[in-house]
Amino acid sequence: MILKKFILILLVIGSFGLTNSLWAAELKIGVVNVSKILKEAPQAKRLSKSLETEFKRRSQDLTTKQKQLKKLEEKLGRDGAIMSEAEVKRLETDIRSRRRKLKAALDEFREDLNLRRNEELNKLSRVVTEVIHQLGEDEKIDLILENPIYASARINLTEKVLKRLKAQTKASRK
Repeated sequence: MILKKFILILLVIGSFGLTNSLWAAELKIGVVNVSKILKEAPQAKRLSKSLETEFKRRSQDLTTKQKQLKKLEEKLGRDGAIMSEAEVKRLETDIRSRRRKLKAALDEFREDLNLRRNEELNKLSRVVTEVIHQLGEDEKIDLILENPIYASARINLTEKVLKRLKAQTKASRK
């Protein structure tokens, strides 16, 4: 009796394994490394240049203000001993005020830059998603996974997606 149940269980498990392996053989899976795509796609490179251009003037202004603050701090350190007490206090107040304003400006700059970068990355992510979806339909892939820990080159679609994104860039330039 126990032997019959054991054999029956083995047959049931074996039939599940057989149907699963048959099902898996028909399933076409692909993977993409979206992080790599968002770094290497021509659209991502264009996005970086665009943001750099957009924020260049503000960045240069902040750098200038940092240099001016450093000069004042050096002056205080160098000449503080020979300055009057009133001049030292005035310079210290000026330095504190400039430091606060610079910190606020730097924080605002970073926040604005991050907001713009995220806006543009969201747009790019939508484009990448559309390209991946179209590739899946064109190649009749049943399932496409994102950022796998490991994937064989046989199912890795990252380069194909990059190739399509490059083709889109070339087509939009014409």
